[in-house]
Amino acid sequence: MKLITGKLIQELLSIDQATCLSIYMPTHRTHPDNLQDVTRYKSLVKQLEESLLLKYSAKEARQYLKPFEALSQDSDFWNHSLDGVAVFSADNFWETINLQVPTLELAMVADSFHTKPLRRYLQSMDNYHVLGLSLHEIRFFEGNRYSLTEVNLSDDVPKTIEDALGDELTEKHLTVTSHGGTGGESSNMRHGHGGKKDEVEVDVERFFRLVAGVIHQTYSKPTGLPLILAALPEHHNLFRKVNKNPLLLPHGISINPDAVSIDKLAKMAWEVMAPEYFLKLDQLAERFGQEKANGKGSDNIKEVAAAAVEGRVDTLIVEADRIVTGRITNMVTGNVQNKDIKNPKVDDLLDDMGELVTTMGGRVMVFPVEKMPSQTGLAAIFRY
Repeated sequence: MKLITGKLIQELLSIDQATCLSIYMPTHRTHPDNLQDVTRYKSLVKQLEESLLLKYSAKEARQYLKPFEALSQDSDFWNHSLDGVAVFSADNFWETINLQVPTLELAMVADSFHTKPLRRYLQSMDNYHVLGLSLHEIRFFEGNRYSLTEVNLSDDVPKTIEDALGDELTEKHLTVTSHGGTGGESSNMRHGHGGKKDEVEVDVERFFRLVAGVIHQTYSKPTGLPLILAALPEHHNLFRKVNKNPLLLPHGISINPDAVSIDKLAKMAWEVMAPEYFLKLDQLAERFGQEKANGKGSDNIKEVAAAAVEGRVDTLIVEADRIVTGRITNMVTGNVQNKDIKNPKVDDLLDDMGELVTTMGGRVMVFPVEKMPSQTGLAAIFRY
């Protein structure tokens, strides 16, 4: 599964072409539900065609749609989908991304890719990682309030203690015994004989330290996602002792991660993550209310657009599934005009403002509708 990172989104935003095509749609993980996905996809491709014909000839439109039609024939792709898919195409550019969250259907032709649903994935604050840790191996997951999916670890991440320590691993005089875990779960615990016991404990500490460091560098730093540790109770203290990753949450899951189903692990992970998620939403909404009262915040679209082009927006809150059709027509004054979304030069105004605020060094957070502190689809906190 391709990780959605800020770097990936910046790559999409860097495509500077007159015609960028974006599709988002929900998909299904299992048969027979996934049989309907290709039909829905073809319907969205038809919408792209209708938008393209407002600007191009039928021959030119067909040329733009060739890669989309090829994807509709790729049975392997549709048989390995998750909960959603995003497709991006422009001249000499093609990208498909499987999503772990359902997404609204959308087909858009504009002068830039529509990236708000991807930013929502990073900025909605309900996404997290789970590190499944045992004495012998690690597993890694990415999840949200809806689902949990195992991530295939990159080649530079050691999967086992043998991979991590190699020839430096203490192997002599070791036996493997069963060690009881939470709720009757069990894992293998290594014990040394004689003077080797201390060396084995050192091995475990070195293994945990290496795992903590590589997960921090390879996954936590690029995504900024919180990390939840799933391990037997006796392993939590040692891992936290050697960990330097500030994204590791203070509360974890005390269980052998290999002894539970992924559905149960997802449920336990969300029980850890949910309080963190809702607290962050409430704190940011409260901050917006205070700043607005002090004249340093607004939910007026025109006022926020003017502040965005001036680089005055510190934090922009946007509603997750809201689309405001239009575009900023003047990058000096921030003048906004409402336009038809079928126009190939028109994107979602909230998406455009999110891109602009990000470019200007501000942050963008995506809120579910029930937590939005405004009725307009956005709320901005100004720097001054």
